Amino acid sequence: MSRGIKRRTFLEFAAAATGAFYFKNSFASAKDSRPNIIYILADDMGFADLGCYGSKSIQTPNIDKLSKEGLKLSQAYANSSVCSPSRLALITGRYPGRLAAGLDEPIALNHIGLSPSHPTLPSLLNNAGYRTTLVGKWHLGELPEYSPLKSGYEHFYGIHAGGTDYFNHRLTLLGKELGQLYRNDKPSQEIGYLTTLLEQYASNELDEAVQDSRPFLMSLHFTAPHWPWEGPEDHAIAKTISNPQHFDGGNLKTYAAMVESMDQSIGRLLEKLKQLNLSDNTIVIFSSDNGGERFSDTWPLIGMKGELLEGGIRVPLLVRWPSQIAAHSESDQVISLMDLMPTLLHAASVSPDSNYPSDGENLLNVILGKEPIKPRTLFWRHNANNQLAMRDGDWKYLTIGGNEFLFNLGEDERERANLSKRFPARFQNMKKQAEHWANSMLPYTKKNYSQSIDGSNYADHY
Repeated sequence: MSRGIKRRTFLEFAAAATGAFYFKNSFASAKDSRPNIIYILADDMGFADLGCYGSKSIQTPNIDKLSKEGLKLSQAYANSSVCSPSRLALITGRYPGRLAAGLDEPIALNHIGLSPSHPTLPSLLNNAGYRTTLVGKWHLGELPEYSPLKSGYEHFYGIHAGGTDYFNHRLTLLGKELGQLYRNDKPSQEIGYLTTLLEQYASNELDEAVQDSRPFLMSLHFTAPHWPWEGPEDHAIAKTISNPQHFDGGNLKTYAAMVESMDQSIGRLLEKLKQLNLSDNTIVIFSSDNGGERFSDTWPLIGMKGELLEGGIRVPLLVRWPSQIAAHSESDQVISLMDLMPTLLHAASVSPDSNYPSDGENLLNVILGKEPIKPRTLFWRHNANNQLAMRDGDWKYLTIGGNEFLFNLGEDERERANLSKRFPARFQNMKKQAEHWANSMLPYTKKNYSQSIDGSNYADHY
């Protein structure tokens, strides 16, 4: 496995832009040359569900274009195998286990959420002069205690819950009605397929942002391709679903239609960005919040959402920034979603909050190709099935369901060869480090929910 960034060409920083790129938190209002940021997040997408990551059955030409025009990362990770803890790491730059909101895997009821007092990527950017908007899924706490508007976003259009019906914009989970569509903190009654509605609001937001003298952060967090399994033409199916997790529905064709609809929406938004002459100095990032669910493709990885096998935590990650990143770039840098907060703050010349130190690392110069890749050590835990994992270089320690493993991912991405007995010293050392890390996190309680992947609903987990 190669260990560097492969480029056809290298873009040099223009001398005139060098001074404009880094500020010191004092900003001109006339024209702010700091980069705009659009973070596009898919929900439960598999590592290999995109053409640029090997998909042969799903057509994603617009997302693939981000790879052709920017940087593709092959060793990117979510910081959890389920939705809300992963999103918590993304927005705070910290391991989810450091916060009470990260103990639900994922958040299932409204007794827990991201404290409005905790600094976030949008709050720090907003305080430094950025326009901030969340379009789509929040899943970090329900009203009235929690809201994206209380955590740094100026504007919000989407859902607070973990999912919703794509047509009815409602779901009932654990006896509670969730999934209502909101515009800021007021219910919204728009009719239509949710992926398209999110695209339309995001497009309007670009029009608004271009009239603003401030740079912008737009988090575009699609619910696709999260259950229920409904493509754009499946309005009739919505009327038949009794359980929103839709264990009795879905198929590969429907799943592909959901992903392809999202890809088409992204394509129209990228074209809008181009028409507004915003492309060159806008950082566009695409990733999934965690590994794939029932119908996703994770090849060559194994495992799925809810598991700390590679298929549950490794995600596609693309970064396009035409003025700074060469087209057709690739990198084997091990990176996690929590690294993106310090990285994006540095790109925007915004200081982090020293009272809430990030567990992520600033990898901007690696992404720009100005520095070689950095060694990383990452940890994960998941309460269901007693899961704990650590990656150190190419080596991975994993315990799941009472079984322990040591893998060399550089030689065995499919996690089949258990090397724990061949390398007992390394195995014991990594196990000890992982357990020490887990003990440094907040402890789980009996109130915390953790998604279990087992044979009751997944026939291959007997």
